[in-house]
Amino acid sequence: MSAKLSHVIEFVADMDRAVRFYRDTIGLPLKFQSPEWSEFATGETTLALHPASDRNPAGKIELGFHVPDLQHWHAEMTNKGVQFPIPPKKQEHGMLAQFVDSEGSHVSVSAG
Repeated sequence: MSAKLSHVIEFVADMDRAVRFYRDTIGLPLKFQSPEWSEFATGETTLALHPASDRNPAGKIELGFHVPDLQHWHAEMTNKGVQFPIPPKKQEHGMLAQFVDSEGSHVSVSAG
């Protein structure tokens, strides 16, 4: 079962400033904006903005994948030794998990 890159998240210090930059300067079509999450229409992969925090400083990028069956994919990856600091759990917009890649980056994976 393969994963598909579904979104790239940039953590931002100022949501309004970041939205203006990507919408007005770069010219990406804004899908929606909120204080906690904003998205741009960029084809098959979504650019999403999320407020920065101590754990995720401004400018940090996180990849996000989508799989058809997160429980099954989680079991497959766990059997291959992939570490999941956040195992699959139900979120507002479906199932979500987070794994650590070979370089130590946290990567989100969702289904639903």
